[in-house]
Amino acid sequence: MQDADALLVGLVEQYSPSTQERPAVEYLVGQMSALGFRAYVDGAGNAVGELGDGERVILLLGHIDTVPGVIPVRREGDLLYGRGAVDAKGPLATFVAAAARAGAQPGKRIIVVGAVEEEAATSKGARFLLDKLAPEAVVIGEPSAWDRLTVAYKGRLLVDYTLAREIGHTARPDGSACEDACAFWQAAQAYAAAANAARPRMFDQLAPSLRRMHSEDDGFVETARLTVAFRLPPDCDADALQAHLRAAAGDADLRFYGHEIAFRASKATSLARAFLKAISEEGGEAQFKVKSGTSDMNVVGPVWQCPILAYGPGDSALDHTPHEHLDLNEYHRAITVLARVLQDL
Repeated sequence: MQDADALLVGLVEQYSPSTQERPAVEYLVGQMSALGFRAYVDGAGNAVGELGDGERVILLLGHIDTVPGVIPVRREGDLLYGRGAVDAKGPLATFVAAAARAGAQPGKRIIVVGAVEEEAATSKGARFLLDKLAPEAVVIGEPSAWDRLTVAYKGRLLVDYTLAREIGHTARPDGSACEDACAFWQAAQAYAAAANAARPRMFDQLAPSLRRMHSEDDGFVETARLTVAFRLPPDCDADALQAHLRAAAGDADLRFYGHEIAFRASKATSLARAFLKAISEEGGEAQFKVKSGTSDMNVVGPVWQCPILAYGPGDSALDHTPHEHLDLNEYHRAITVLARVLQDL
């Protein structure tokens, strides 16, 4: 496991926020080449490594980008701290180490991808693959804990709100741009509350969050800006949501982007059964889970319609936080589990 640890530490040391992944990509390609993969950078800038030449394609799709923010890489006992240690370089390094341990197998081609721009809401790396591969099974690299399997993600919709208005005296009865922006956010919350009234389960709820807010003026015009993110349940009518927001925005400008539909994978697949068996052999009791975020599963799952789930070591509650760290013991167990899965499939 020392080599696997060195692989992970080196990958986390490569600072790679979305759109700035190239140094990390080149590092990972070099490491995969040294481990016997046919490794290269593809047309989207993804790091790709292949083992075997068979017609059966097993795709391990992780992402190599992170959110911004430097966390000094350090080890404290069995804990590795650093941006991306959990989300999602830990799962990506697990993919590489497990595939190398499983080795090339007759009739099977194992492909590991460190995809770019997953955190940027563009999923550039995953979208590049959609018409280039027809995998038999896909594992998405996201933290779920070594004995948990993620089978569903909510959808997403992002909206930027911008309102510019001539400045008036604060004693005037008409509202300021800032006040109207706040009213827009309150309208979004009210819409979600009404939609969720009969939905007790969090996965089935529409969840808005205020991601950014900013205001400025030049002495003549004041401008208020908001970014609101919506996590969409499986049956969400995104068109109706957008229509409501346009009505609530008044004369403000809205920009919608980052739309992904919710996706739920089947638990009754050969892939899921292989994971259940491997986790049991490692002494665990596997559980399935759903997540309120999104991942590249939302992008590729509806298109490829093959057995798919998300797997990887780490506590997803640490995603994007200043305290991001991975327990290396869990990382080692995840490698063992995934290597068994790749041999059994």
